[in-house]
Amino acid sequence: MTVVALKAADQPAGRPPAALRAHDVNAWFGSNQVLADVSLAFDPYHVTALIGPSGCGKSTFLRALNRMHELVRSAGLSGTIELDGVDIYRGGLAVMEVRRRIGMVFQKPNPFPTMTIFDNVLSGTQLSGQAVADKRGLVEQSLQRAGLWDEVKNRLKTPGGALSGGQQQRLCIARALAVQPEVLLMDEPCSALDPSSTRRIEETINEISREVTVVIVTHNMQQAQRVSHRCAFFLADEGRPGHVVEAGPTAKLFDDPEDSRTMDYVHGRFG
Repeated sequence: MTVVALKAADQPAGRPPAALRAHDVNAWFGSNQVLADVSLAFDPYHVTALIGPSGCGKSTFLRALNRMHELVRSAGLSGTIELDGVDIYRGGLAVMEVRRRIGMVFQKPNPFPTMTIFDNVLSGTQLSGQAVADKRGLVEQSLQRAGLWDEVKNRLKTPGGALSGGQQQRLCIARALAVQPEVLLMDEPCSALDPSSTRRIEETINEISREVTVVIVTHNMQQAQRVSHRCAFFLADEGRPGHVVEAGPTAKLFDDPEDSRTMDYVHGRFG
């Protein structure tokens, strides 16, 4: 199987790259350890795909990257996650600031259903207390970046819940982009969508990676090949919690991995 690797975009003018790194991350739910010694660095303006079978801790790790793991009452975490060299758990950054700079798009589209499309896009800025001088301009820009503007520009005052599933997911991406994040986390954003909507979301990922760092969890190996520059293969086996078997350029993991388990997984022999 041949993989055509995407090229990383040039750094956006006037904006330094955000360096996101995880060092020896371990995670628990109560006494159940679900992640062990995960260390990964995410290249700015690249798409990194987290792949692996269900139950190996990919989504838990993703949520740890912007402090959503701690919302579970029994959750525990050790290790460090740094944004531009500052530990997001212990370095003095407010939780709201962490989640503004490191945004999240969930598996199931979750727009505010009765809120208008216009207000949905702005809702993140309101929750984070960001002042917006040109609200209409920000809404248009965010919807354009999410690939939705042309479809909704004449009905911005209609409820977000009236959109199709794929459009709702792009609305959620627009909402996340409106707060100007440096990193965008995406937890299986296409798993509930039809092929046409999936293609459009993938095009959006390719476009926004020119401006933000993207980390995506996906079980779709073809999607990982299409959208990512790098992959990290997670596995939980033989009594060991979820851990990274190997990470590197997407083309290498699919065509010439170092570990035979990686080859078996990406070519559908298990998982």
